[in-house]
Amino acid sequence: MQETAERLLIIDDDEMFCHVLDRALSRRGFEVLVAHDAAQALSLARRHQPQLATLDLKLEHESGLKLLPELLEIVPECRAVVLTGYSSIATAVEAIKLGAVNYLCKPADADEVLAALSRAAGDPETEVADNPPSVNRITWEHIQKVLQEHDGNISATARALGMHRRTLQRKLQKRPVRR
Repeated sequence: MQETAERLLIIDDDEMFCHVLDRALSRRGFEVLVAHDAAQALSLARRHQPQLATLDLKLEHESGLKLLPELLEIVPECRAVVLTGYSSIATAVEAIKLGAVNYLCKPADADEVLAALSRAAGDPETEVADNPPSVNRITWEHIQKVLQEHDGNISATARALGMHRRTLQRKLQKRPVRR
């Protein structure tokens, strides 16, 4: 008797990324479901009860951090990994507190996603960086923390940081700076 394939829900607004990850994971024997927004993700979760999920931190008009608890309320045993091109310490910590089993920076391939989903515990052998983060990286991290505190509201975040809203928008459109 053949076991049923594990169901994995990909939640990401980048259609090309979803397509590539879907193909790679389907080849590895997973039953893959794809959602491009929160409503679609929650509907698929209710209907199919996935065991695994990847969740983009920054969906087009929604926060993956707000979606994560809703997903886990529907499927409490689901192991979710948050993926993002906008990584920061603040969002990584919040993702784990909200129930994610791991947090990965994009670009991430199928092997990295599967490794993140299967890790049951932290790795005390993880290397500690020799150099502290750059001033630009610390600035990026701080902006992300304040943005998170204001639930993604750009205007409120700009006021809290004492900067013009458009300046903040320009900073947020750039890729995160290297450590």
